[in-house]
Amino acid sequence: MARMIKRDDIAAVRERARIDEIVSQFVTLRPAGVGSMKGLCPFHDERTPSFHVRPQVGHWHCFGCGEGGDVISFVQKINSMSFVEAVEWLADRTGVQLHYDDDGGPSRPREDPGRRQRLIESHSLAEQFYRDQLRSPEAVVARRFLAERGFDQAAADAFAVGYAPKGWDNLARHLRGKGFTEAELAVSGLCTQGNRGVYDRFRGRLMWPIRDITGTTVGFGARRLHEDDQGPKYLNTPETALYKKSHVLYGLDLARKSIATQRQVVVVEGYTDVMAAHLAGVTTAVATCGTAFGEDHIRIVRRLLGDVADESAGVSFSSQVSRGGQVIFTFDGDAAGQKAALKAFDEDQRFAAQTFVAVEPSGMDPCELRMAKGDEALAALIARRVPLFEFAIRTALAAVDLNTAEGRVGALRAAAPVVGRIRDRALRAEYSRELAGWLGMDEGDVRRAVGGSERRDERQTERPDRPRQEDPVAKLEREALEVVLQLPATAVRCGFDDVGPGAFVVPAHRAVHDAIRAAGGAAAAGSDVVGWVDEVRAGAPEPVARLVTGMAVAPLPVSDDAAQRNYAAGVLTALIRMALTRTIGDIKGELQRTEPGSERYNQLFGELIALETQRRSLGEDR
Repeated sequence: MARMIKRDDIAAVRERARIDEIVSQFVTLRPAGVGSMKGLCPFHDERTPSFHVRPQVGHWHCFGCGEGGDVISFVQKINSMSFVEAVEWLADRTGVQLHYDDDGGPSRPREDPGRRQRLIESHSLAEQFYRDQLRSPEAVVARRFLAERGFDQAAADAFAVGYAPKGWDNLARHLRGKGFTEAELAVSGLCTQGNRGVYDRFRGRLMWPIRDITGTTVGFGARRLHEDDQGPKYLNTPETALYKKSHVLYGLDLARKSIATQRQVVVVEGYTDVMAAHLAGVTTAVATCGTAFGEDHIRIVRRLLGDVADESAGVSFSSQVSRGGQVIFTFDGDAAGQKAALKAFDEDQRFAAQTFVAVEPSGMDPCELRMAKGDEALAALIARRVPLFEFAIRTALAAVDLNTAEGRVGALRAAAPVVGRIRDRALRAEYSRELAGWLGMDEGDVRRAVGGSERRDERQTERPDRPRQEDPVAKLEREALEVVLQLPATAVRCGFDDVGPGAFVVPAHRAVHDAIRAAGGAAAAGSDVVGWVDEVRAGAPEPVARLVTGMAVAPLPVSDDAAQRNYAAGVLTALIRMALTRTIGDIKGELQRTEPGSERYNQLFGELIALETQRRSLGEDR
């Protein structure tokens, strides 16, 4: 049976784990009003940010896909963890000591942790094992390989480079000695199942740990060193519960902060290229792990860049360096590198960032360039980057002879489809003009050729239908509930807890109000707003719980704390006044149907006077 963490410890984890700090490890967040932050949702692909975080209430919500919750649910979803694993993950990072209901003892259950945690521990032990082996006599070939590429022991330590010794079961024996079973070794990706048991997957190779964005080692990349090794030049960890090659970028844990602050990411091709770039001061460099740079990688990079598309008409995505940042692809100068660059062109328009290509004419990769010409040469390569669109067009032109009429016509036919694939119309028109200049041809002829080559199946950006104007009563109810969930102390001062369910005419809003009342009203929040919102959510059925989360993180339309207080008081006062007006109308209607002078009439009349006095006291009865 699964071990249950004490409720008080879970509450302590929620309290200590600042949701904005945890989310910022995966998503670049930017201010979105007082006390609110937003970024691109990590759980679905989007061009404009709809993912909001409200630190003071400890919750997040995406208004695009509808996902939301607290800091624990975020870790569960982003890391594909169970609830217990997510709490343990956060406890490790916040210094909370966990206790479990089955024994009441401290510390984590080392003898029976979750499967994911066991995988993480095995990789951590393997990393240290490989690093220790790099200093062994057998690893002289590995140390020579690093030295020949300009990496000393300090560089190896900085990137946790190691060595997998020859032999069939060195690591397997080491991990078995640490308590890991054959079954655990078989599913870890560190070992392979054979007829006589498990044996090491990596043998006689230079080892790089592949880490996720939080710095947790989830796999390894291994480089062949010995001539008698008949395996591939590079061998990576297979797909496991931890490691998905399309979901990781080597060096991202080291580059994450620089990417977010510099609004730039440099995509190189290999592990040594990442090392060379970082040592040369290009600390935004990352590389894929045995696969092409694809859609999942783009989503990761866009989240970190805060890569936001400007959807206004006529604005070029590629002109928005300040909004989307820069993505720079470095490729070898040979034919294969050019082919890779052109493939990147196909993915370019998924970015709002400005995309570039940096290709060394001599054909050297970043590691070779640093060895041959030093750190400055590598930095200069990045500085000489050219826009990816321009590179793709000039590559098409380079294949023909522009000195003849036939060559220029052939070049137009080759380059026009490249320009025609640019989905941003403003940028397409600009490159049509540039192409005319490069070819020395009439601009009108070039524009017509580009227009004729546009892909007919290209999906044009659709303008969303104009949303129907929201009902003002529903709008006021929603705004009032947002204020209550985010600023319960203000709600108490305004008398919200005295408002009955009749104040809400929208059924969903009434259900949220019911959940607030069931949690003790706004007064029950006290100083623990996060815990109170969690209690409100826990007491609501699933559709309503999701609505609670959205309201708890919705940005309030104010610019500073003073404006926030005024806005909150104004919204709540308007709701209370509206509820009073509705009740007054009901009483006046019943008075008209009641015999004057009767006991019921006098009772209703007294209630009417009291309600109208209360409404006037709000200062809004004109």
